[in-house]
Amino acid sequence: MTGKDTNTAMNHQRHEHEPDRPGARRARSRWWAVGLAGMTGLALTTSLGIGGAPAIGAVDGTVTAADGRPGKPDRASTDNKGHEGKGTQGKRKGTPVPCSADALIAAITLANARGGAVLDLAKDCTYLLTADIDDGAGLPAITTPITLNGGKHTSITRAAAAEPFRILTVDMGGDLTLNKLKITGGQTAADEDGGGILVNTGGNLIIDHSAITRNIASDNGGGIANNGTAIVRNSTVSHNTAGLAGGGVVSVGVLDLKASHVSANAALAGVAGVFSGGTARIKRSTITANHAQVGNVGGLGVFGTGNVSDTRITDNTAPEGGGVVVGVGGQLTLRSVTITGNTARTGRSGGLGIDPNASAVVEDSIIKNNAAIDGGGIYSFAEAVLRRTVLTGNQAGNEGGGIYNLSSGEINLFSTKIMKNVAVTDGGGIFNEVGGTVELNTATGTTVVKNRPNNCVNVTGCPD
Repeated sequence: MTGKDTNTAMNHQRHEHEPDRPGARRARSRWWAVGLAGMTGLALTTSLGIGGAPAIGAVDGTVTAADGRPGKPDRASTDNKGHEGKGTQGKRKGTPVPCSADALIAAITLANARGGAVLDLAKDCTYLLTADIDDGAGLPAITTPITLNGGKHTSITRAAAAEPFRILTVDMGGDLTLNKLKITGGQTAADEDGGGILVNTGGNLIIDHSAITRNIASDNGGGIANNGTAIVRNSTVSHNTAGLAGGGVVSVGVLDLKASHVSANAALAGVAGVFSGGTARIKRSTITANHAQVGNVGGLGVFGTGNVSDTRITDNTAPEGGGVVVGVGGQLTLRSVTITGNTARTGRSGGLGIDPNASAVVEDSIIKNNAAIDGGGIYSFAEAVLRRTVLTGNQAGNEGGGIYNLSSGEINLFSTKIMKNVAVTDGGGIFNEVGGTVELNTATGTTVVKNRPNNCVNVTGCPD
């Protein structure tokens, strides 16, 4: 990715009486070197865990947020007169583009030269790209506001026999909107990010009612690699593959995912579904059946600031961190989220993992039927607040069926139920290492019951 990334920091604050954000400290987000080594502007450092144990995702790496810009207004929610509507598709009539890759290339070239355009692609058409024509992409880089409107069965794909190249690049000043399009078959050359689409710093992307599928990145971001601002709404990102991290999406800028599905993506050495090292907002979406092969985090990795609501994170797998991991220095809020059926195949944190110097707030959510060696439901190095949340049916092959809290961890539970979780060795409900803090706050209605072989280890006020 091009452009320099900037670091942000927030002062550490302590809150009392059900804090909204425990330990609101923003440090540089650390991650695997093997996961993001190929992304330009990403510094690599050594990350070690607390007490000699490595963080859930720690192997050597640092991810920093892209340019720190606030997200743009959602253009897709207005029509061409600025009125709120149901998105841009069907709202504007543009220049027709015949069913020919050469015609599409010519139309985008002319649009860039003239300061932008709305292009209406042909229905029932596959625009078949056969050559890398612009620095690793099969189409001209987007440098102005351009909308590509598709239709029924409209797709843009790289020819299977062609040399590797991605489909689209959005450069600084570019503002690309895709409506009712399939982007498929992109494949980057060695040491390149963004198999389907690459958004460089200063670029903007909106994907609406579209599919980003079956693209391959040699490095990061099999479907989408974002250094700018990316909005994905009413769309699917599926069956993409990354040689390193971010099988579906990797973002170190601003990512806004709405009413969309990220599924069945794979990554060799890092987060398989969605990796965010900047700012992420995810709402009314699903992150499901993504698979990290060698690295960590199957579903969602947040290493900056994240807010996830009304979303299901299910059936993801990884060696460690099956469902969600808040990386070192990250801050994540989960509201009305279901984390279920995720698996850490050989390590810690089946459902939710919280790395050192990170923090998580979980409200009105369900963490259910996740599995790991330790910490089937939650595995935490740091600070977490749970309100009105249920942990049930989680399993640990060793300790902490529901929650495993390390000596560095601090967990506050309010009106939360920990029940029917199982650990093979100890701490079916909660396993708290000596030195760790777990506050049940039973006066608010927190209960720890029916866990096997016992409810708690080292937790004051917990029934046997």
